[in-house]
Amino acid sequence: MFTLKGKAQFEQEVKKSRFLASAAPVATEEEARGFIAGSGSQDAGHNCWAFRIGGVYRFSDDGEPGGTAGRPILQAIEGQDLDGVAVVVSRWFGGVLLGTGGLMRAYGGTAAACLRAAERQPIVVLAEFSITCSYAEEARIRSGISPFAALVETAGFTPDGVQLHVKLPRARLEEAVRLVTDITRGQAEIQRHDA
Repeated sequence: MFTLKGKAQFEQEVKKSRFLASAAPVATEEEARGFIAGSGSQDAGHNCWAFRIGGVYRFSDDGEPGGTAGRPILQAIEGQDLDGVAVVVSRWFGGVLLGTGGLMRAYGGTAAACLRAAERQPIVVLAEFSITCSYAEEARIRSGISPFAALVETAGFTPDGVQLHVKLPRARLEEAVRLVTDITRGQAEIQRHDA
């Protein structure tokens, strides 16, 4: 799964109608709606859009026949294995009717071309866990899991030691837990927070 590194645009003409796609990475529905509101062109006949953020997705045909614009834009997002992305495709009518199939191809194709041209980055799913260990083991634990691209924060203290909160890529979770268990010879208390 990927998201975009930044904003992207793509423009094309289809049977004298002009289509302009704008895409951006978004983290929340509010951010997606803000991007959509700011990306539509006031002089365009239609500003159709779609976004996907995890299991949340929305789309709009903005006056085009139902299912001919928003859904094809969403399919372009999903078809390229993207998440956390919003796309707006603006259309300026050129005088030639495209028909429902033509509209679907034009909106979906413009969105897909925009997304293909955009720089993307992998989405790293994070996992979290807590460690309660002795003061003597803290430095060894921090040093041992630093190569895992882990963020380690001090969460609190106990009479005998320290509590650490760790965030790291989910793919490295099991390996990190085994390493902490080995470093502390099974004496650290480990609590997983991932689902």
